Amino acid sequence: MHIPQGPTAALDLEPFDEALSAALRPSAGYDVARWLYVPNRYSEYRYILGTRGQKPLICMGINPSTAAPDALDPTLQSAQRIALANGYDSFLMFNVYAQRATRPDDMEQSCNPVLHEENRKAFRYLLSLSPAPALWAAWGNLIEKRGYLMDCLRDFAADASGTGARWFTAGPPLKSGHPHHPLYLKGNTKLLDFDIQAYLNR
Repeated sequence: MHIPQGPTAALDLEPFDEALSAALRPSAGYDVARWLYVPNRYSEYRYILGTRGQKPLICMGINPSTAAPDALDPTLQSAQRIALANGYDSFLMFNVYAQRATRPDDMEQSCNPVLHEENRKAFRYLLSLSPAPALWAAWGNLIEKRGYLMDCLRDFAADASGTGARWFTAGPPLKSGHPHHPLYLKGNTKLLDFDIQAYLNR
């Protein structure tokens, strides 16, 4: 369980570029040839966690929990299984908001624009890893937990526009119209095309 210790505005946030540079250097705690973990230590926020490969699937959730390299939580275990079952050789977990909280109800009430901007830099880095990025919308109904989450998502959709990115859901959307969260999906669930603009314009 991770309960935020306070607002992220009170933290001395590590800029994404600096955190990425550190994450690309050898680590005593995990194999950097296998894992991408930014920042490369457990903290109150996380930009990226995933495995390295030539054909990654970028999984987009709501916010990070307790997962770390070689210690994936059930949600990320499911995300990895579905990525591999759909022909990807790796998965990269990214979140609409970077604050770490096991329960989304514990997320801060208002968006920290500094954290969001650094998270956008992380997203643009992930987009740069592939000529045609594969983006799996995987946030479920949790996107309704905070009003700012949909605004954050609109920024990411704008960042992805023009990159050749292709959006997917795992199985058809929920009755609410939101894409499924990975946790309770079967490992062989097929990815389906997802019209992100139609979703945002509902």
